[in-house]
Amino acid sequence: MPFLFLLLIVSLGGVLAALTLPEWSDLLFIAGPGTIVSLILLQITWVRRSRHKAQIAEKWVILDGSNVMYWKDETPQIATVLEVTRDLSMRGFTPAVIFDASAGYRISDKYLHDSGFALLLGLPEARVMVVPKGTPADPFILAVARDHRARVVTNDKYRDWANGFPQVRNPGFLIKGGFRSGKLWLDLGGGTKQVA
Repeated sequence: MPFLFLLLIVSLGGVLAALTLPEWSDLLFIAGPGTIVSLILLQITWVRRSRHKAQIAEKWVILDGSNVMYWKDETPQIATVLEVTRDLSMRGFTPAVIFDASAGYRISDKYLHDSGFALLLGLPEARVMVVPKGTPADPFILAVARDHRARVVTNDKYRDWANGFPQVRNPGFLIKGGFRSGKLWLDLGGGTKQVA
């Protein structure tokens, strides 16, 4: 970025010299495009940095919905996923949830689309995904987490996918959790956090 500012200043100086000193008028053919290019590059850099900062500001977490729904009493419950997403939101995270195709049958005896789960969880549809039938959810979860620089909330270790997604071996990438005495706990790093 400092180089682009320097390029802009030098180019603007060249334009100014070309416009005020007749013997330097040919400099306008170099300084003019240099000014335009440096302005465009500065704008592109600024937009990219703004997007990157926004992504970092949003602390994304991806829930393995089909895993989390079993955390309470080892029975599939959408209320369990809802409780975990609410807790994470209160902690400043931006949760997204990915389910396998059979998840709807486990909680409602029918197939549920992204929109059905989004409605049940009170989340925007863009933050809920049901993977296509016959497709494992794990690679989707791990790819989305990688693309959003997110962590994954699950008790799955993803050993079968570690070669393609080595981040599963990184400490803190997988957030474990569950319920003890009816209370949610999440291991967000630095020890287990009990929720009141």
